[in-house]
Amino acid sequence: MTRSQKQNVLVFPCGSEIGLELYRSLSMSTHVSLFGASSVPDHGRFVYERHIDGLPFVDEPGFIEAVNCVIDEHRIDFLFPAHDSVVLSFAENTRQLHCKVLGSPVETCRICRSKRLTINKFASLLRVAILYDDVDSVRNWPLFLKPDIGQGSRGTHLARNPNEAAFYLTQDPSLLLLEYLPGSEYTVDCFTDRHGELRFAGARERIRIQNGISVNTRPVEDEAFHEMAEIINRALKFRGVWFYQVKKSAGGELTLLEIGPRVAGTMALYRNLGVNSALLTVFDAIGLDVGILRNEFHLDLDRALATRFKSDIDYRHLYIDLDDCLILDEKVNPQAVALLYQCLNRGIQLHLLTRHSSSVDDTLKRHKLAEVFDDIIHLKGDEPKSEYINHSDCVFIDDSFAERKEVRSAKGIPVFAPDAIESLLWSDSAKGEGDNGNEE
Repeated sequence: MTRSQKQNVLVFPCGSEIGLELYRSLSMSTHVSLFGASSVPDHGRFVYERHIDGLPFVDEPGFIEAVNCVIDEHRIDFLFPAHDSVVLSFAENTRQLHCKVLGSPVETCRICRSKRLTINKFASLLRVAILYDDVDSVRNWPLFLKPDIGQGSRGTHLARNPNEAAFYLTQDPSLLLLEYLPGSEYTVDCFTDRHGELRFAGARERIRIQNGISVNTRPVEDEAFHEMAEIINRALKFRGVWFYQVKKSAGGELTLLEIGPRVAGTMALYRNLGVNSALLTVFDAIGLDVGILRNEFHLDLDRALATRFKSDIDYRHLYIDLDDCLILDEKVNPQAVALLYQCLNRGIQLHLLTRHSSSVDDTLKRHKLAEVFDDIIHLKGDEPKSEYINHSDCVFIDDSFAERKEVRSAKGIPVFAPDAIESLLWSDSAKGEGDNGNEE
């Protein structure tokens, strides 16, 4: 496959944690042109360059027709579902959709969408959580109640006695009554190729969880996880990326919780160890035989909220200071350099405006920055920096409040301290000549 044979891949909903992981997995591939779509204004519009919003919700009338309109307009080759309900909807409507769906067969998706069906399917094959018929049949407390169809930790409850269980059931009589599993929890990220062969199964411990999402995780090496993956892979038909979750019982037994025929939001751990299951799924879908090469070093993943910005600044020139801005404590400021190269990619001219006390050329050469700037303005005295800013469509970055205040007063342009550089990174502002924005 060559660059001219790029596959147009549409992720929906693109602002979910799964959709954001798909962006990180696919956006840098030379084989994929990535599109994102959403039903609501979510974080996806800050991330996906090609973004479509306003689609109906998956359970609304006209959903498939609206998706087909996007497929036709943007010549989409593959749909990549990024939510459990969307996984099932796309699988059920594969014949109506105008492109291929990346994922497993519909029967697999139906079973995996229901915790009851999953438990019933694997009760004779694996250790599964005990599912009680009613409160009276429970012998060991506490009890865990959760929806049959759901994701994350939404709607789940821990009941310590029959009265608490009865209270939660009055709120939602459909809740499943499940054995409480107090031990460590694990996710096993898997990939099955188009021949049905399980090509990868990597376990990771879910050390810290927020809103049902693993935000701190590390790899775990135990052959038992691979053996369970093989059993699941033989019992259900998978295609591409999938995962399963287990938890240890009070007796230390690995107990199956659920299976997901989709990308997991924290598959980033193994992606950064060399196994990009989402991209492997695309390659497998177009009929390529893939190789898998996992690095063997240890890696912990921990994450928190990430920040992206949108602004209405339209600039073609960037002026930036050197000392304590581009260079901090004799080290290059990596965020500032990222912004400089983002500007270069967009055809924005770069101007270094500095009162550096020694040779600017020598300092730039020492820090490998000699070829970045369109021009270098080296002030020798106390003259105001505003006198050397000759463009109105520009922004100014300086660590000095006094310098920023003087430039802002004299020129009326946006001014930024180094800590605000992040608002210029990866934003929709400053679209230069080479930036196609939301166009193909």
